[in-house]
Amino acid sequence: MSRREGIIRRLATSRRPSTHLCQTCLLFHPPYRLASTATAQSTLQPEPIEAPPSSRAVPSTTPTSLRTTYRVQASVLLSRPPLLTRDLTPFEKAYFLYQRRLNERLALPFSRYFYYQKGTPGDVDWKRKMKERQTPARDIGRYNAYSREAGWNDELLVGARESEPEEQVEALLKDAEVEVQKEEGEDGEEGSQVVKEAVAKPLPRVTEADRAGDRRSLDRLLQRTLYLVVRRRDGRWWFPSDGLVGKESLHTAAERILIQAGGLNMNTWIVGNIPLGHFVRNYLKPRVEKEEDTSPDQIRGTKYFFMKGRIMAGQANLKDNKKGLTDFQWLAKDELQKILWPQDWSAVKNILAER
Repeated sequence: MSRREGIIRRLATSRRPSTHLCQTCLLFHPPYRLASTATAQSTLQPEPIEAPPSSRAVPSTTPTSLRTTYRVQASVLLSRPPLLTRDLTPFEKAYFLYQRRLNERLALPFSRYFYYQKGTPGDVDWKRKMKERQTPARDIGRYNAYSREAGWNDELLVGARESEPEEQVEALLKDAEVEVQKEEGEDGEEGSQVVKEAVAKPLPRVTEADRAGDRRSLDRLLQRTLYLVVRRRDGRWWFPSDGLVGKESLHTAAERILIQAGGLNMNTWIVGNIPLGHFVRNYLKPRVEKEEDTSPDQIRGTKYFFMKGRIMAGQANLKDNKKGLTDFQWLAKDELQKILWPQDWSAVKNILAER
């Protein structure tokens, strides 16, 4: 220790404050207390007085309060995805027809003799069809891209039905018809005649289940997502749900619930192990319940965790279900809003698909 540091330490630890210390020394060398001074001060402090036995805290002998908890249930949002694309809006129909007609105008002329040899049956059939529709395209109506009078009517006219899918399908079917000449004696008829072979028509977008209003069928609303809902004993419609058994995971519980509720006639797939969301339903009054080998608990409500599922094949069958379910339906999102309780609908409306 240098002489300068020793002087500064003695001045800083002295009892009487010194006026000869500069501001720098006081800032960087704070005063230190001697060990003897600290010992003397500690001896002057009185010892704590122990309270008499009568004033000591007595441990409580009342029973402990009930543990507050919730029931945990897994709910399965089993869905059938859309099988068809959605219907086009009137603007989209008119726009696509305009684009096809514009492409017909900008494309090079059709090379007729590159595909058909002159004088062959194919060439004769081509000339007949071109005379009817005025264009190589088969689904844009009667249209001539090089006509001075009607060639610039690329846009859809008011009241025209060329943009409707039904009209386009009929035009394609008519173009696919092939004229066949029957010889004399075929089918018991005399003389030769020209007939058109029938062409198989595609299935309609509206099914028999749609027309009959069968909500149990999966062959309805082919362009919407359908969800399975079941009716419980109390008449409430809800998704298949049940509590967890032991250390069961949500994924395993969802698979078990579908088998117990809908039977073995459904080929399903639980998507992932993480729920899509959860919903808490509080009771009006807490309930006290006790399980085996556990202390009683105060149940405040039920927490539902929604697991996503897909049905690949089969159909639900509630004949041998063990949950007391009485009915089931396959419904779209807007249909679910009409049968679910308002509180239940508010919990799932942001999880369900719009179409």
